[in-house]
Amino acid sequence: MLPFRKNIAEMTGYVPGFQPDEAGWIKVNTNENPYPPSPKVVEAIIAELAGGGEKLRKYPDAGSKVARRVVAELYGVDPSWVIMANGSDELLNNLIRAFADAGDEIGYVHPSYSYYATLAEIQGAKVRTFGLTDDFRIANFPELYEGKIFFLTSPNAPLGFGFDNEYIIELAERCAGILVVDEAYVDFTDVSAMELVKKYKNIVVTRTFSKSYSLAGMRLGLAVARPEVIVALDKIRDHYHLDRLALVAATAALQDQDYLQSTVARICETRDWLSAELRKLGYQVNPSQTNYIFAEPPDSDGKRIYDALFARKILVRYFSDPLLAHGIRISIGTREEMEKTLTVLVESG
Repeated sequence: MLPFRKNIAEMTGYVPGFQPDEAGWIKVNTNENPYPPSPKVVEAIIAELAGGGEKLRKYPDAGSKVARRVVAELYGVDPSWVIMANGSDELLNNLIRAFADAGDEIGYVHPSYSYYATLAEIQGAKVRTFGLTDDFRIANFPELYEGKIFFLTSPNAPLGFGFDNEYIIELAERCAGILVVDEAYVDFTDVSAMELVKKYKNIVVTRTFSKSYSLAGMRLGLAVARPEVIVALDKIRDHYHLDRLALVAATAALQDQDYLQSTVARICETRDWLSAELRKLGYQVNPSQTNYIFAEPPDSDGKRIYDALFARKILVRYFSDPLLAHGIRISIGTREEMEKTLTVLVESG
C-alpha cells in the first residue's frame, strides 16, 4: 500500500463541469464567455511568438512585474498590493496554505464554490459552512468568527446574487482571520469590495480572467491585498507559475477595458432577456449579477430539465445537492444560443 496522507487517500476530489468531446453542443455549463477575448490579446500573443518563437526558450518574468503594474494602475494601488496567479484557484489554494494549518478551520457559505472544501481537505484543514437566509444574508454567523479564513463568493455561485459593501464590512469586522472576497463574476455587476482592501487589513480580493475577459483557456487570476499578504503568497507560489503567453494575454486584456465593457454589456442584456422569458414560463429566476442564472422550473425538478436539454445537445449545470436540485444553472451564451435553449425549455414545459 502506498503511503498517501490519510486525508488525500480518503478525499473525493473536485469534479469540474462536463466537457463534451464532440462538436455540435451548446455549452453553457461552466460560465465561459461566449465571445472571444479582446483582439489586442491575440495581437499580443502573436507578437510574443515573433521570430519563430525565440522568446519561448527563455523563462518568463517570475514576478509578473508588467502585469502587476497594469493591475495596480487599474485599481489604484501600489504594485506591492498585487499578485498574479495561474487562475484564481491557485490563489485560493495558497491562501489556505498561508493561513491555515492542518486542523485549523476555514469557513464559507453553502451553497457557493465547492472547491473551497477540496482545497481545505488537501491542507488537512477543517471546514465550517454557513447557510443563507431568505434575504441572502449568512445565517447564524457568529459575532466573532475565529476561523483562519472565511471565503465569501460575491457575486455568489451558483445563485447569482451579490453582497453589498456595507455587509462585507460587517463581516470583515466580525472575522478574526482573513476575509477572502472571491470576485470571479464581479465585472457583471457594479458592486465591488476592491476599495475595502485599502481600509481593512484582513480583506483579500481575488479575481479571475476566465469569465469576463474570455481567457478561461489561459488560466489567469489576480489578488489585491495588503503587501504583507502578497509577500506571503509570493513565498508559496511556484517560481515560474505563469508562462509568457499568459502574461502578455493578461496585460493586453486589462488594458482594453472598452472591449471588456462592451462584451459584458452584451452578456448582461442577454441575461436579463432570458430571465424575463423564463419567468413568463413560470420559472423562478434569481436576480443575477453574473454571467449565468439559476432557474427553477414550475415543478422544481432540475434534473428533468437538465436531461431534456442534454438530449438536445444543450449542456447546462445541474447540482444534485438538495439545496440546489430544484433548479439548473444556465451560463449566458450568445443570443442565438439562448433562443435555442429557450425553445427547448418551452417544449419541455
